[in-house]
Formats: sequence, C-alpha cells, structure tokens
Amino acid sequence: MTDRIASCSCGQLTAEVKGDPQRVSICHCLACQRRTGSVFGQQARFPRENVKVSGASTRYVRVGDEGGAATFHFCPTCGATVYYESGADGCIAIPVGAFADPAFPPPTVSVYEERMHQWVVPPADAEHIF
Repeated sequence: MTDRIASCSCGQLTAEVKGDPQRVSICHCLACQRRTGSVFGQQARFPRENVKVSGASTRYVRVGDEGGAATFHFCPTCGATVYYESGADGCIAIPVGAFADPAFPPPTVSVYEERMHQWVVPPADAEHIF
C-alpha cells in the first residue's frame, strides 16, 4: 500500500490518500475534455475514509450524460481541480495529474470511447466502454 498526496498548482488544497486506488480510469466524454483542457480526464478512485482533504475549495456540480451529479472541488486561488465526489459509489475521485507522479498506476478502464480522439490509444488490457 502506498500513501500519496495530490495537490493543486499553488499547494493550498491537498488530498492525502492512504492505500492504492480502487480503480484508475480515463474518460473521453466532452465534459472531461473541457474540465481538464486535455483530450481525456484520468482519475483514481479511493474509498472516502482513505482520503484526508486540507485547504479551501470552491465547488462546481455537473450533471453527467447518464443523469448522475458529480461535485468537483477546485482551488479558489489557482483553479486546479483536486478531487470530486459522485455520491453514487461513496468514493472520492482524484485527477491523476494532481499527484504529479509519473509512476502512478496506469488506467484499467477507458470510458466514452465513442468520443475519444482518433490518435489516443488506451492501454490494450484496459476495459473498453464505448
């Protein structure tokens, strides 16, 4: 088991996690593309009890394509998203980039692949959900 710290760009908002993620996924939906400014979002899910958040956050609630809501917490100073809650599974999701750890485990799930940019190649052994 590994302990990690995710942080916003200025370091004011952090999420300290204990243990390994339950799931690491990449999402190609248009909302994740807009949120991240990249061609997909990558996130790791942790049990709520394994995450300790420190610092102030601003919240944004987004309703997804399937109708479920997610509450995104981002730093009010630098604007970086550090974690979000979907409520449905009782987990905290953290964008993998917030860990700034090139050794972070690769994604095991790739979702909304019908919206994936043509040049993106998810890991071959990942579960592929269109």
